[in-house]
Amino acid sequence: MTKNKKQLGRMDEIFRQIYTKFQMNFYREIFHNLDDKEGSMTTVETFCMKVINGLDHPTISAFASYVGISLPNATYKVNSLVKKGYLQKERSTKDKREFYLIPTAKYEEYYKISTTYARGIVERCEEILTDEQKKVFTEVMAIINEDVMNEDILPEKK
Repeated sequence: MTKNKKQLGRMDEIFRQIYTKFQMNFYREIFHNLDDKEGSMTTVETFCMKVINGLDHPTISAFASYVGISLPNATYKVNSLVKKGYLQKERSTKDKREFYLIPTAKYEEYYKISTTYARGIVERCEEILTDEQKKVFTEVMAIINEDVMNEDILPEKK
């Protein structure tokens, strides 16, 4: 095996380990925050809110299209999240028939809990990396974000 293939194999394994740790932490947080009491989010609703938040104020139609569900199904999920106080609908000023989905302060508090792990990782990197390592790390992460992960995962903002 060439040195390049060994390095790619190691990069692949390290990336999978890091990704798995982030996933496992996220799942643990979902289960930790699941509640049987009225008004708490279900697992599916949590995933819906993550997508809606990532899409940055989509319409119900854009949300439905992105996740590949029917408009009535998306509307049902959105209305449940509105009723529970995690989401609000804001009427478009251009097209009064359209509503933009806006996470509420209640969701933002929940979201902070789910990003604590990532913030902690970054803070630990800040503590243990040298200035040069931080610079390289930031550059590599920017390349991954902008060049490597350049698929159309998120729709363009209009």
